[in-house]
Amino acid sequence: MNEAFEQALTQICEEKGLDRDEVIKMIEGALAAAFRKDYGKKDQNAVVELNPESLATRVFDVKTVVEDEILEEEFDPQKQLKLSDAKKLKKSIKVSEELRTDITPKEGTSFGRIAAQTAKQVIVQKLREAEREIVFKEYKAKERTLVSGMVQRLEGDTVLVDLGRGSGVLFPSEQIRGENYRIGSRIKVLILHVEPTPKGPKITLSRSHPDMVRRLFEIEVPEVNSGVVEIKSVAREAGSRAKVAVWSNQEGIDPIGSCVGQRGARIDTIRSELGGEKIDVVEWSEDTVKFIAKALSPAKIISVELDEENKEAKVSVMEDQLSLAIGKAGQNVRLAARLTGWKLDIKPEKIGSEEEKPIEESAPAETPAEEKAKVGEVEEQAADEGEAADDAKTEESKPENS
Repeated sequence: MNEAFEQALTQICEEKGLDRDEVIKMIEGALAAAFRKDYGKKDQNAVVELNPESLATRVFDVKTVVEDEILEEEFDPQKQLKLSDAKKLKKSIKVSEELRTDITPKEGTSFGRIAAQTAKQVIVQKLREAEREIVFKEYKAKERTLVSGMVQRLEGDTVLVDLGRGSGVLFPSEQIRGENYRIGSRIKVLILHVEPTPKGPKITLSRSHPDMVRRLFEIEVPEVNSGVVEIKSVAREAGSRAKVAVWSNQEGIDPIGSCVGQRGARIDTIRSELGGEKIDVVEWSEDTVKFIAKALSPAKIISVELDEENKEAKVSVMEDQLSLAIGKAGQNVRLAARLTGWKLDIKPEKIGSEEEKPIEESAPAETPAEEKAKVGEVEEQAADEGEAADDAKTEESKPENS
C-alpha cells in the first residue's frame, strides 16, 4: 500500500473516531463525484470501487431493475433500468436486482483541477457528516444522565456549555432560579434531550429537572447506585425545595438514613450542588394513605380519605397543623401531590372536637397529640373551678361594711 495514503488514512480515522472502511467509502464517493464531473454521462450512476492496497480504481454504472409497467413520473433513468432493457444485457436479471456495468476508461483517468476540488469538497463534507453522526449517537445515548461541562459563553439569559465533543444549551427555563453562571466555570448538567440538525446535534441541558436530583443521589449515595435503595419518585421546585420518596428492598437498610448520611453529609453535598435547595427525604409506602401522610411531612395528619375513581384524597389535619401542611404559598401540599400522584384536599379539624375523626389504621398514629389536647382542657377546666371556689371563700371571710 502507498505509505503516504496509509498514514493519511490512519490519521483521519484516529482524529475523527471513524472506522477505516467508512473512510474508504467516503473516498470512493468523492472519486465518483470527480468522475461524473469530467467523464460522466447524463444517465449514468457512477460508483467507484477503490483497492486500498494497489490504489487501483474501477468505475461502474449501477442501476436497479424495475418493472416495464412503471409510471413515467416514478421512473429515474439515472438510477433505474426497465426489465426488458436489463435482459438485453443480462438474461437472468430480475426485478429489484442491481445491474453493474463496467464503465472504467481504458486509457485511465486524469482529473482536472475542478474535478479534484469537487472530490476534496465531497470528502470534507462526508467527514463532517460522519463526525456529527458519531457525536449525535454518543450524546443521544446519554439522555437523562448527568455530565460535567464548562460554561463557554452567555447569550442573554441563555448559557452555552462545552461538553467536550459537543456543545449544549441551557435555556432560562431549565436553569435554577437565582443561579449565576461565569464563563470558564465547571457545572453539572442533565442532558435533557438530543435532536439531529444539519449543523450537528442540538443538545438541550437542564439543571431544574427532577431527574437532576435523582442522578445526584445516584452519585452521592452508594446504596442508591447499587439498587439497594430505590428512588420511587421526585417532586421539585428548582432553587427552592424538593421531595424525594425512597424505599429499601433489603431488610436492615434504612432508606432515609442512607440518603441523608452521617450527620447529613450526603444530603448536604447534594444541596450544595443545587445552590442550597432544601430536600425532604420521605419513605415510600405501598399503602397510599401512609405514603400521602408521609409526603405531607413535617405536618401531622389525622386521617386520609381516598377517592380511587377520581384519584383524590381528603386529608384532615389539626388546625395548628394546617399552615404547616399547606406550606408557604402552598408549596408543601403542591410537592406532596406531585410526589404521590394524588390530588390532595387539606381540611382542618378543631382540636378536641367531638366530630373529630379517629385515625385510620393505615395512617400514622397521632393519638398522643389528641390525648394531650384533651388532658389540657380538663386541667384548665379544673383550674378554673378551683379559682372560683377560692374566690367564694374569700368573699365569705370578708366582714360586712358598717
